[in-house]
Amino acid sequence: MNTYLCHILIQQDRPTRSSLEVLTRTRELARRDGTRLAACVLHPEAERFVEALKPYGIDQIYLVQHPVLSQHLNAPVLAALEAVFQAAQPTLMAFPSTEATKDVLGALAARVGAAVLPDVAAFDTGASVTATRPVMAARVLADAEASEYPVLVSIRAGTYNAQPDETPTEPEIVQVPFTFDPDTLRATLREVLTGTTGQVDLSEADVIVAAGRGVRDEAGKQLVETLARELGAAVGASRAAIEAGLFPASLQIGQTGKVVSPTLYIAVGISGAIQHVAGMAGSKVIVAINKDPDAPIFNIATYGIVGDLYQILPLLIEEIRRIKAGS
Repeated sequence: MNTYLCHILIQQDRPTRSSLEVLTRTRELARRDGTRLAACVLHPEAERFVEALKPYGIDQIYLVQHPVLSQHLNAPVLAALEAVFQAAQPTLMAFPSTEATKDVLGALAARVGAAVLPDVAAFDTGASVTATRPVMAARVLADAEASEYPVLVSIRAGTYNAQPDETPTEPEIVQVPFTFDPDTLRATLREVLTGTTGQVDLSEADVIVAAGRGVRDEAGKQLVETLARELGAAVGASRAAIEAGLFPASLQIGQTGKVVSPTLYIAVGISGAIQHVAGMAGSKVIVAINKDPDAPIFNIATYGIVGDLYQILPLLIEEIRRIKAGS
């Protein structure tokens, strides 16, 4: 029986939302095509995450456990993925599209003799694997096809919903033998810089409040952060807001920043330049707040509010607090 295999990324001690989205879509295809559904986890304590994956109707879970996998290092991750591929022999291997995935996807394809469809917005299987890819800063959608199996595909976050299976299964657990000598590493990880403690991760956030050029000063920044805190949202920023020194570069969303696809995206003082839109156009609901009624952001917004953010945000914050208090 053929196998469709998903790579499950672990972040903040749990499977990432984007991984579960890919797993859900791959499960749909596996059930339709009559193939086995498998997942793989690379982690020093990979067994700990089996229970979290059981509700997704997986037939097999491949585990690679080694201390060197505690952080993402390209060499051991690539070797571990190759070991899983050789053990599972999948016809399709699906990944969430992240910077970590981009680092190893091409090399893995070369090692296992597979075709690659990277960073797609949607994909399907059949006689071939077909996909839709945003190109030219997401201004154009291109059709792509891999005519022969096996195929590696990476999928943008937010394209599909993560849904547990109606009939979860008890998966077969496969321990993949893996050895790696850390002394052979030519590059080592010295330090990982993370955001402020308690800050919601942009790539996993379901709600994002993003600041643009219209957020002019510290007072505007505090309004954005307060709104995000009341909503339990992540804070993002356009390049203009970051270059103004109000937000760290790690929060940049756009063509040269992060690509996000939350359920709700609140664009505060963002004009809607194509470079920024490339990073957030996949958001399910977009609320734009801008004093310029002709701002391009309103062309893609689900809801628009024309006005001064310094007047609008305090009203929003007050109303959200009132609703939360049940008054």
